[in-house]
Amino acid sequence: MRIALIGTRGVPARYGGFETCIEEVGSRLAAAGHEVIVYCRPTGDGAEQLETYKGMRLVHLPIVRKRSLETLAHTGLSVLHRSLRGVDAAIVFNSANAPLLPVIRARGIPVATHVDGLEWKRGKWGPTGQRYYRTAESLAVRWSDALIADAEGIADYYAREFEAETELIAYGAPISRPADAVRVAELDLAPGKYHLVVARFEPENHVLEAVQGYVASRAELPLVVVGSAPYADEYTAAVAAAADSRVRLLGGVWDQEQLDQLYAHALTYLHGHSVGGTNPSLLRAAGAGAYTLAFDVSFNREVIGEQGEFWRTPSELAGQLEDVEADPDRAHRGGEALQRAIARYNWDDVAAAYERLCVRLAEGRTPARRPSGRRTGVPEREPLRELELQH
Repeated sequence: MRIALIGTRGVPARYGGFETCIEEVGSRLAAAGHEVIVYCRPTGDGAEQLETYKGMRLVHLPIVRKRSLETLAHTGLSVLHRSLRGVDAAIVFNSANAPLLPVIRARGIPVATHVDGLEWKRGKWGPTGQRYYRTAESLAVRWSDALIADAEGIADYYAREFEAETELIAYGAPISRPADAVRVAELDLAPGKYHLVVARFEPENHVLEAVQGYVASRAELPLVVVGSAPYADEYTAAVAAAADSRVRLLGGVWDQEQLDQLYAHALTYLHGHSVGGTNPSLLRAAGAGAYTLAFDVSFNREVIGEQGEFWRTPSELAGQLEDVEADPDRAHRGGEALQRAIARYNWDDVAAAYERLCVRLAEGRTPARRPSGRRTGVPEREPLRELELQH
């Protein structure tokens, strides 16, 4: 098959979950003999624009450098590009791209939409942006031949809000615990002697609260913070202002070997993501055996279950950090248990599920009638607090 992957920054993966998914799934589909086309945005850092990567064909198209327009404008160019001719199935990532689904279908291409998380809950969007994302959810339900959810909480949301079925395909977790810590030592860090945050700097990822909780604690080991984000200068400044001398702000770390070693040798991994479904950073940390202190939402509980701890406030996190430093062996044992449990998230299985979906799309085995996209009118429950109420 010819399969198009549309709507992200592209590969190599250097940004977030969608890009990681495309790299892991697309490379496996290419290895299975399919022609995989990935539409990419310029990185802005002068990096070489590759024509192929891990067997995938890359198509580079320009962008509008404005947060509210970048994604949709680039996807618009992608769905009109000549390279889409003859594609058997397309996967569009991000429901924000839903207004362009009719263009793909008009070209005779069946399309599935990976709807991501509850994007309209992100604080970076004002009222207009939030209304747009809620409308885009409805359009994705109405115009997609299939919907992909990466977490049970997201699948439940679409079932409740729209009476729409989804393909539940989570991300995979790379299972590795490198014994080598030389790349950690380059940062003047010792194995098991630091806490770690890896996140895009956005309010819903609670980087600021993680730093505040750490600063409020009596923890003696340093907190290493990896991450940044475009259009996030104000939030980045707030994180820096909250830090004290124990906090190491590294910015973005694009060296995957070094990042893998940072995960593997951290005493704890602090995970604050709250609205994005199953998160690849959480899976990577768990796969590396890092003991995880996660923000208490259903998506995170779904992944780590009883093999970690959960927090809602900086003060709760402060107490957990102090307890871990008082008994580091418990954290080591917990990390090993989490690594064993997380093996159920397997990229080979994920890629196989995408392949089966693409086959169904290419063969025209899609619902004769999709849901209307109208919301059910059932009073909306707060999906991020459902698990809190249950527990």
